[in-house]
Amino acid sequence: MPALRQPTTQGAQSSKRSRPDGDALAEDGERHAPQARRSYQGSATVNGGTDKLALENRNGGAESTKGPNATTVGSDLAQLSETGEISAADYDPSMDADQGKRDQPQNILGISGPSNADGTLKSTNANGAGEDDEWEEVEVDDEDDIDDMFAISDEAPKKKTIRRRKATASNTTSKPSGMAAQVASNMKHDHDDAEGYYRVILGERIGDGGRYLVFANLGKGMFSSVVRAKDSERGDREVAIKIVRSQETMYKAGLKEIAILNKLRNMDPEDKRHLVRLEGQFTYRGHLCMVFESLSMNLREVVKRFGKDIGLNIRAVRAYAHQLFLALALLSKAEIMHADVKPDNILVNTSKTHVKLCDLGSASDVSEGEITPYLVSRFYRAPEIILGLPYDCSLDTWSVGCTLYELFTGKILFPGRSNNHMLLLMQELRGKFTTKMIRKSKFSEQHFDDTNAFLSFEKDKTTGQDTIRRVVISKPAEDLRARLLPSHLAKRMRDTELKMTQNFIDFLNRTLELDPAKRISAKDALSHPFLSQ
Repeated sequence: MPALRQPTTQGAQSSKRSRPDGDALAEDGERHAPQARRSYQGSATVNGGTDKLALENRNGGAESTKGPNATTVGSDLAQLSETGEISAADYDPSMDADQGKRDQPQNILGISGPSNADGTLKSTNANGAGEDDEWEEVEVDDEDDIDDMFAISDEAPKKKTIRRRKATASNTTSKPSGMAAQVASNMKHDHDDAEGYYRVILGERIGDGGRYLVFANLGKGMFSSVVRAKDSERGDREVAIKIVRSQETMYKAGLKEIAILNKLRNMDPEDKRHLVRLEGQFTYRGHLCMVFESLSMNLREVVKRFGKDIGLNIRAVRAYAHQLFLALALLSKAEIMHADVKPDNILVNTSKTHVKLCDLGSASDVSEGEITPYLVSRFYRAPEIILGLPYDCSLDTWSVGCTLYELFTGKILFPGRSNNHMLLLMQELRGKFTTKMIRKSKFSEQHFDDTNAFLSFEKDKTTGQDTIRRVVISKPAEDLRARLLPSHLAKRMRDTELKMTQNFIDFLNRTLELDPAKRISAKDALSHPFLSQ
């Protein structure tokens, strides 16, 4: 079958995309470590039909290797390459998380108190934290003591006082076994690190009666760490356990996530809407723990393995898109915003036939939306968030659009260094913001002058000094069609492939409308020709 040449983007070399025979699907998970796999095939049901699927790299193999022209992200900070691109495979998902966002959970997740077994909230005392003797005040490094994740500083971090849950006999439910028990005894009662993460011991049994045997660390995020464990009450079935940090704010956020997950589970009893399933919860040594079904890897790891720097085949992207919008349709029906959709929060099953949207730690009811410029990871952040406009479930549609572009090309769509840079990149591709949007935005004065010209905050390449460049945008510098379907590529495509790619471009244009009122809804997206034909 003819090879697909990757469309040329500005300043970048073109590459070839191999065209597999069928659809490839993926499921979502909690930042799982990738499992070694050289190739795979399976079956996937898309729009009622069953297709064989395979993910291949540009050379026709299942694994991707790093070529000489690959863009990498430095360990100290995520710099753009000379072409302005960031590889989706090499990107560290923590690098676009603005530090200011860490101030937001208590505002976005307006909740209080412990939960009942079904995840609904119990009543609490006046301060919303439960009984005062459940919490203690400790001094830790201030994580919010920088303006941005890209900032570098030699100064010692400032300290701050936090409230975290005490470890008591009532919430310490089991003991480690074997060698882990000896290690645990040497630790005495220092179960947490300075930031409130639980110090996991491999081989430790946690949960009621030591139900779960921990055997792998899967990583950690801002709110929690994640481990893989075996459930002794279900034939050693593997599960993923999210262990929330022992801080009052994080604990409350965890309770909110549980309540949302239980609500969504009740609305999807047959598990057909591609949202990760909460299987249980418990408290262990002062930490709220959530038990999830265990899935294979996340979509960033899929891109890294099967589409590094060139992306996945369009049939795979279409199948993943269909499942993601089934998830968004359920969220929209429940009037819940996920508010952190990105490849890292989309898990795939072992056969890569299904995806599931996970990590609802930032999710909230539409009615709770508080104006904040730091909601959603920056590269996937909708323009209405940055501008300070009212927002709703359409912010997740924008994030999915960015994610689908990334899956297809292997590149980040909007790799902005800051919110201001994000707005510039958006306008260069999507056109200028309307006067109405600018006038109604809360943060317009930070980014536009009195004539609605954009104010780009940059560094002088010669002096290194901060400068402000006035930018008048009349029309986009380029568009998605020029990036994804240049004329020389379109001429070599088969009719079916050409039509599918054209539908994909139109679909992306609908998901990436700057004005959220014009953005396609999740329900309408499922009827779009890209997903329905």
